[in-house]
Amino acid sequence: MLKQFSDLGIIAPLQKSLADLKFSKPTEIQEKTIPILLFQKDDFVGLAKTGTGKTAAFGLPLLQLIDKDNKSIQAVILVPTRELGQQIYTNLISFATYLPTVSIASICGGISIKPQMERLKSDTHLVVATPGRLIDLIKRNAINIKNANYLVLDEADEMISSLKDGLDEIVKELPKNKRTFLFTATLPGTIKQLVQNYMSKHVIQVSVEMETVGHQGIDHQFVVVEPIEKLDVLMHFLASKEGERGIIFCKTKAAVNKLAKNLAINKFSSGAIHGSLTQPIRDRIMEQFRAGYINILVATDLAARGIDVKEISYVVNYHLPDVYDTYVHRSGRTARAGANGFSLTVLQKEEIEELKDFEKALGITFKEFKKADAQSIEENNGLLWAKKIFKTKPNHTVSPEFKNKIHTIFHHLTKEELIEKVVANYLLQSTNSTNLKEEVIKSNKNR
Repeated sequence: MLKQFSDLGIIAPLQKSLADLKFSKPTEIQEKTIPILLFQKDDFVGLAKTGTGKTAAFGLPLLQLIDKDNKSIQAVILVPTRELGQQIYTNLISFATYLPTVSIASICGGISIKPQMERLKSDTHLVVATPGRLIDLIKRNAINIKNANYLVLDEADEMISSLKDGLDEIVKELPKNKRTFLFTATLPGTIKQLVQNYMSKHVIQVSVEMETVGHQGIDHQFVVVEPIEKLDVLMHFLASKEGERGIIFCKTKAAVNKLAKNLAINKFSSGAIHGSLTQPIRDRIMEQFRAGYINILVATDLAARGIDVKEISYVVNYHLPDVYDTYVHRSGRTARAGANGFSLTVLQKEEIEELKDFEKALGITFKEFKKADAQSIEENNGLLWAKKIFKTKPNHTVSPEFKNKIHTIFHHLTKEELIEKVVANYLLQSTNSTNLKEEVIKSNKNR
């Protein structure tokens, strides 16, 4: 029999907010974690993929354990990015709807520190923070975490670089008898070392759905392309997914910018995020994506942390990631909340052997995606070209005399005849371009 949140020890006000949010049954990580955090005193490591409900797994117990009469900060949640921090903060606020005296603050980087300093002058029970911003506030004497009983490290494997130099400073400010809860999708050596260095010897570890590294419900496929046809193959795939939401991952900021520009030129509903964009721009694009105003997000790995959109139907690895853990996080953006998902990896021939290593390490199988044939790609490019023309705004600076001359050339043609001629001209230009591409591909093969 499936358990209810009440069976886990969750109090009535939190149950009521969960009911409002349509959280009917606890997920596996919630079922295994909540009673431990609520009723035991040990440190905790939770090993589970993104999208399994980790925020509620630690957030609900923390909200319940808060002493509302104690006005000091009692819990610190550390996250790798502001996007993830904002997501967790929003969820906690929703969970605490019927606990009005519990005060929660978000103190993440990327935005002005002064409003956060002002906010911390008010009573605060729980803070969600990025490591760098928290350390900055500590140095300014703007925050006091000396009475915090709980430290949560969420998405710890993505936070290693930012924690490496700063965790000592943060831990130094916390009481020695605090409890530490660590959540991670993967367990590399660096995380194991962190557990040994900063957590007690009595650590309770819970693993959820890790036999296949949490890829249940995801269809993993790959397509092999020549470099020169990579963009065309991607655009054909995206056209087949029109109206669905997806994320395309690139290795570098430059690659994100270049691909996003090409998608914009071809009138795809898309946006881009990476670390060099200002926080307001990243926030605006993310809000557009969440609200459905854009369907495609092109992103670097770190910038995409904290994307919790249930309706992401596909992920594209435009570049094969360098490490297995990164693939776990990328593909984990889809198939959230029990839905099915699709992860497509775009490869060059020399990368096929690398993919076998990913299969072995992650315990998953990649099926080959049937690449569109030349004619299908050509037709898709033609449709994209037609959409570009359709969406082109009239140029009102063109002189009437010039427009009349153009009109004189075409005036005797019917609409159908004009379309036929325009399409024929496009195909002629396209054929020349295709022939050039084929010559380049043959040349590369013969080297």
